[in-house]
Amino acid sequence: MATMDRYLLRQFLWVLGIFFSSFLGMYVVADLVNNYDELAAHAAGHGGIVRVVAEYYGQRSLSFFDQTSPLLILIASMFTVAAFRRHNEMTALLAAGISKARIVKPIIAAAVLVTALAAVNREVCLPALRQQLSYNAQDLSENHLRDIRAVYDNETDIQINGAGLVVKSQEIDRPSFFLPRALGRYGQQLTAKRARYLDGDQQHPPGYLLMALQQPSDLLRQSSLKLGDRPIIVTPRDAPWLKPNECFVVSRVDFEQLTGGSNMRMFSSTYQLIAGLRNPSLDYGAGTRVTIHSRVVQPLLDMTLLFLGLPLVLSRENRNLFAAVGLCVLVVLLFMMVTMACHYLGENLTISPAMAAWCPLLLFVPLAAGMSEPLLE
Repeated sequence: MATMDRYLLRQFLWVLGIFFSSFLGMYVVADLVNNYDELAAHAAGHGGIVRVVAEYYGQRSLSFFDQTSPLLILIASMFTVAAFRRHNEMTALLAAGISKARIVKPIIAAAVLVTALAAVNREVCLPALRQQLSYNAQDLSENHLRDIRAVYDNETDIQINGAGLVVKSQEIDRPSFFLPRALGRYGQQLTAKRARYLDGDQQHPPGYLLMALQQPSDLLRQSSLKLGDRPIIVTPRDAPWLKPNECFVVSRVDFEQLTGGSNMRMFSSTYQLIAGLRNPSLDYGAGTRVTIHSRVVQPLLDMTLLFLGLPLVLSRENRNLFAAVGLCVLVVLLFMMVTMACHYLGENLTISPAMAAWCPLLLFVPLAAGMSEPLLE
């Protein structure tokens, strides 16, 4: 690696770190002002306010990096090149016969590495912290109830509902499960004090454990209710692992679906999203399909945005840094608006999910190629 490459790479990483720290700091301060009371109340029994704040926002910094990485790459590249030009270092290299494409090569390589790091974060780190990232500051309280979104299990025809959700313990407060006619031998509704989602294991498939069952009152003394040969509502009579006042409802509708599903989509890996499409209990909308295609396209979109902004700084006409910054802001806004519009059309099935994800790339790659003339000088 040449001295020039190390110099530009060091400058790029320095600017990237400064802007990421600044943006993250503004986000933390703004969010902490609104949620300090909830965090302080939780900190009383969990190691103090410093530890709670560091853990809470440390996890969210990964999500923040995922959302801002394309903008950070463009800003770092733009300011690195602008500073290089401002001190006439680029003029000296151009006079020595070195092309602009060779000069910015380490910057492009660094941008590719950051894009790859963002993809790893999206596919590995965020899914590992999906449950923690689904909390908000209010959910840190054991008694805070979040609104529940009633979900219909397409496999068993059971509608899952309740008074609210306790996100931290993954429980439903006062669950109310409406049963189909095939399972309504003892009543059309199951109610209990609490319900907790359990993953499948050797004793039972995935589903909800209803604790302190209230209705139907005589269900606990009866045998399990089945669809065909498969037990769906399991009672203590057939399952020794259940307590006398508990029953178990088999369902592949996981807890995240009851919160609205947005966090599940945002923090799930592509593999998890594809597996969800194969879940017979769920009817995933087009939004999930758009997300899956977008995961594939996202690294290409990040690099496309870079090649839209970088020529604006390298152009001879744009020697004014502020003018270049203004043009880059307009490019970013246009890029984001078109991308969001395409995703919206895909989620509403105006266009196919695949087209919604790939359309921004089809629109902006030719534009980026046409603007790349300064790189060839």
